[in-house]
Amino acid sequence: MKRSSQDADLEAPRPHERRPSLVPDGRPAPPKISKARACAECKRHKIRCEFKSGEASCTKCIRSGIKCVVNDFSQKFVDDDVMWKSQASATIQQLQAAVSHLLHQGGLPDLSTFISGDTQNGPSPVASQSERRFSSEASPTDVKPREPGIVMDVTREPSQEPDLQDRELVPAPMRSLYEVTKLRNLRNNPIEQPKLTLLEEDFISRGLISLHEAEELFAYFSRTMNQLLWGGIVLVHRDLTSVRRASTLLSAAVLTVAALHIPNRTETLNRCYNEYVSLVSSMSLTRAHTLDDIRALCVGAFWLSELSWKLSGHAVRIATELGLHQSYHKLMRGHNDQYERAQLWYLLYVCDHHFSIAYGRPPVIHEDAAIKNYESFLQSPMVVPGDIRLLAQVALFMILTEAYRTFGTDTEQALTEEDFGQLRVYNVAIDQWRLLWQPRSADSPYVRTYPSKGVVLHYHFAKFQLNSLSLRALSPTNTPVFSMDRKESANIAISSAMACLNMVLEEPDIRDAIVGVPIFTHTMVTFSAVFLLKVAINWNSAYLSLDGRQVRRLVERVIELLNCVSAGERHLTRHIARGLGKMLERFDSWDAWQAGGPPVVASGGVERPGSDVPGGANAMAQGFPPPDLIYDMVGTYGFGLDENLLDPSMASFEFLAQ
Repeated sequence: MKRSSQDADLEAPRPHERRPSLVPDGRPAPPKISKARACAECKRHKIRCEFKSGEASCTKCIRSGIKCVVNDFSQKFVDDDVMWKSQASATIQQLQAAVSHLLHQGGLPDLSTFISGDTQNGPSPVASQSERRFSSEASPTDVKPREPGIVMDVTREPSQEPDLQDRELVPAPMRSLYEVTKLRNLRNNPIEQPKLTLLEEDFISRGLISLHEAEELFAYFSRTMNQLLWGGIVLVHRDLTSVRRASTLLSAAVLTVAALHIPNRTETLNRCYNEYVSLVSSMSLTRAHTLDDIRALCVGAFWLSELSWKLSGHAVRIATELGLHQSYHKLMRGHNDQYERAQLWYLLYVCDHHFSIAYGRPPVIHEDAAIKNYESFLQSPMVVPGDIRLLAQVALFMILTEAYRTFGTDTEQALTEEDFGQLRVYNVAIDQWRLLWQPRSADSPYVRTYPSKGVVLHYHFAKFQLNSLSLRALSPTNTPVFSMDRKESANIAISSAMACLNMVLEEPDIRDAIVGVPIFTHTMVTFSAVFLLKVAINWNSAYLSLDGRQVRRLVERVIELLNCVSAGERHLTRHIARGLGKMLERFDSWDAWQAGGPPVVASGGVERPGSDVPGGANAMAQGFPPPDLIYDMVGTYGFGLDENLLDPSMASFEFLAQ
């Protein structure tokens, strides 16, 4: 006999429950869910399901020895709702992280900046539902996909109207335009705070390289290259986590440079380098930058030769947008928080002049009040030993830049006899520079005597650069006789170039640091060797004090040193050694011809009798340099290096092949 639903303890829906009720705002109330308190077994037999106090199973299931399963649909809905919400929350967080990463890669504002606009100007939920229904009912052919595009930013800022009583009567013209239009893309960029999620979104978190390897590379950079570059002032962070939270670009730069200097890290170098280049490209048109982003560009400029010129210029432009060129004045007025910014401006000055000198191009940063008054900066109580080393180079490049402006950039304009008086003044200034800064450069526990010995090395660099101007636009064919002043200056250039190479070979702390130094040092060492080889070919000993055999032995020792250093396969020293080796082979062939010796096997494997080609114009016909090749070498500023010398992808340095 079947029992009624009341006997089975099942609640039947009441008639009034079937009619939807209304909540105060007019919307229909959610339907009530009937609660089934009978277990599955009792419900199957349609009997009353009774539970004793303290028992988890009903009496029937205990008596039958079976599991009591209660079909509580309300609890099932609650469990399903909790599971759905947790899954939806995780999905939303994942989407937010992905969108934040895409915005960062594209140089767009942070995700949080889109919230206010969406909530204030976005459509209402009802309108959104109607729009979705309309779009779902429309034909697929009627809907055209929206193509992504670049929209010019003309967003106004919700700031106050211009104050006509502003005390600053003569601001920068662009500031007046900003005050009138309130267009945010016209104002000076403030220094941005790094995103809180940088560490979770960077290339290490994505698994591009392991955290363990990244820690190794960071530690290597911190104790070597960072100490060689003015005692660690370029990287102020003490651990990798701090760098990752501050700037993904800086962490990519540090790891790239470190991988370049360690053997057998080519795969890691490629990954880090590609990430670094991608980040630099994505930030090129953005307006949000930090001081660590500028440091990242400087790190790349100092050690990545193929990017150096572009990175240094980009760093200077960003620094001026952030107002770093004004930080010195604020520091002098007592704002000690401007110390780090002023220090970074001095670093940019040296970085800019490293590569303007190397490429024979005019520098970007001029000698403003901050540069001229560097001694006032050194009076700050926050100055560290690295600042002294940095400002020593600032003082040196001020002298060289003044000489650059005095003697001009015309590579076909030789120095006149009247110019040597001013050249002598600059030589005295460089001598005084060494006497002032060498005692002030203290030793370092990391690089020992490199700070003071580095001053001496740069002293020889500067003397060589300056006095090589005496040979600009000259050759043995158009200069039969040297004046005493010109000969003196040319011999100073020769002796300084030889002193550069001897110091790299003989000074232990310089020799040990030759791998990790910035590429400017590699450039000057290379050019010293190139200069000596070319002068030995073009000018005989009757003109200048130069022994060809001594030059050959010196360059050979430099090649041996560069071949023995421990560095990555793509490090610049590898390519310099190969290029100098090829030049030395050609020098040997020329020397044998000059001496009328036995046949010499050229690079193509063809034997040429040495007595038939004495050199000079005939040498040019046989693939050797003409006498006035020295002109091509002494370019804009005493020398004319170009991208071919600084590009490590150029495996062969065919400087002598004409």
